[in-house]
Amino acid sequence: MLRLALACLLLITGAARADECDGLARQIAESIGGKVGRRSGPSIDIRMPGAIKVDVTCRAEPIVQASSAEAQPSPAFFNDLAVASQILVGEPAATVARIIARAHAASLAERRKSFIQQNGWSASCYTDPGGSSFRTLCSVGRIPPG
Repeated sequence: MLRLALACLLLITGAARADECDGLARQIAESIGGKVGRRSGPSIDIRMPGAIKVDVTCRAEPIVQASSAEAQPSPAFFNDLAVASQILVGEPAATVARIIARAHAASLAERRKSFIQQNGWSASCYTDPGGSSFRTLCSVGRIPPG
């Protein structure tokens, strides 16, 4: 009986998180002119016009990430990620944009993933100089407590 009660509690908690993540994905999609796409586990694709790919992943704390086929993505890439991140972390998009730009510049200069923490959230960028399916991947999310 106790196992059944615990299983039900876990299902309810998981469903509440899924609903919260779906709502977050809808809010982000609306703010950047995209549409909520398919869900795969904890990740939800946001369909965007053009070559920019955006998704929201909800685990302990939600993360929004954007990828581009370009090593130097367009200003729209950084703007869309900053606007989406404002919703996620509660910082003004202009503040987030500056941190993302610093992380991206560092990833290009240092040829490795760059990670910057800021007021309980973080931004990271990775730029692949090779020919993989993406050239730039940047993400922003809250830092889990603890």
